[in-house]
Amino acid sequence: MKIDPYKHKERWEKWKEAVRNGIPEISQANSDILLKYLQDMEYGINISSMNTKGSRSFIRLNTLREKMLFFAKRFKIVYGLDNLTEVNEDQLCLFFSRVRNGEIKRQDGKEYASISDFVKVFKAFWHWHQKVSKKKGIEIKDITLDLDARQEKPDWVYLTEDQVKRLCSKAKSEYKVLIMFLYDTGIRSPTELINVRVSDLYNDCKELHIREEISKTFGRKIKLMLCSSLLNDYIKEKNLKPNDQLFNIKPYSVNKYLKTLAVRIFGDSKSLAGKKYSELTMYDFRHCSCCYWLPRYKSESALKYRFGWKGSDKIHYYSELLGMKDTIAQEDLLIDTTKTDIEKELEGTKKENILMQERMRSMEEQMKKILEVVNGMVEKVKN
Repeated sequence: MKIDPYKHKERWEKWKEAVRNGIPEISQANSDILLKYLQDMEYGINISSMNTKGSRSFIRLNTLREKMLFFAKRFKIVYGLDNLTEVNEDQLCLFFSRVRNGEIKRQDGKEYASISDFVKVFKAFWHWHQKVSKKKGIEIKDITLDLDARQEKPDWVYLTEDQVKRLCSKAKSEYKVLIMFLYDTGIRSPTELINVRVSDLYNDCKELHIREEISKTFGRKIKLMLCSSLLNDYIKEKNLKPNDQLFNIKPYSVNKYLKTLAVRIFGDSKSLAGKKYSELTMYDFRHCSCCYWLPRYKSESALKYRFGWKGSDKIHYYSELLGMKDTIAQEDLLIDTTKTDIEKELEGTKKENILMQERMRSMEEQMKKILEVVNGMVEKVKN
């Protein structure tokens, strides 16, 4: 059974039960349309042809309900609308422009991050609305065409190989193993990490099987090059059995410890990837791992396999090419005249070798003839 560290299913079922008779704090019209939309997404009904088919995950359902409730409440405040479907194209574009430039802020006064996620959610909702309406014989204009869905790259905490080692050297013993495991594997944490069992380790802890059912994309078997010996000692010390979780952790507690440790060692300045060391989380090690393995893997497809990526764009997204070095060598510059001269020299050497081999064969034949004459003379003398 897959462990859900954030209890997405439980939260979804609990919310559904609570709003059985309607969603409080929003109009009846919005409540009806949102409940219908979310039910269709749960069952995989009326999905737009532009989106992936099938029922949505509990993670996605919770994201949709939170953001759609945001739209329902905000459109009421900003435009006085009691029905999401009554918003027009100009209002919609202006709204997202104001969110993007910071005019519309969160309740805590901070600006919204990842605006593209909000745009994508509303696009999905509107395309559903178009499809449902079309079945009733009503054509609805796509008012989302001009929305800016560019994905803003979030900042993260970058650690060099040396910094990871320094972090490990000051960490508690169980955290040393966890840090090196995260850095070595680049595993998604906590979702994949928390579901790894001792039985998923092979070949004396030198290989890890990330099973299909616990992966966001696809299952994979990868080699452990940095943490094998630490894992062996850790499993023996903890007396872990094959079916035990490898790391039975609480993500919030681990992240809190990592933040405190990072500040103690590196201070609270910004890392090269934009975030302060005080914001270090387990997931940042996936980024750092990508930076470590990128210059070491000979093929892009092998790197994508290790990290469970289907698209090559993820390589730059996760690494931002931090820590890369210029690896060009002098021999890479042997082109044009230089290369031609070398090729001529090699061709001359080959010809000399062929001539030498022919001379050797000729000498061997002559020696055979001389031996035959000498042997003949020896026989005559004996007679």
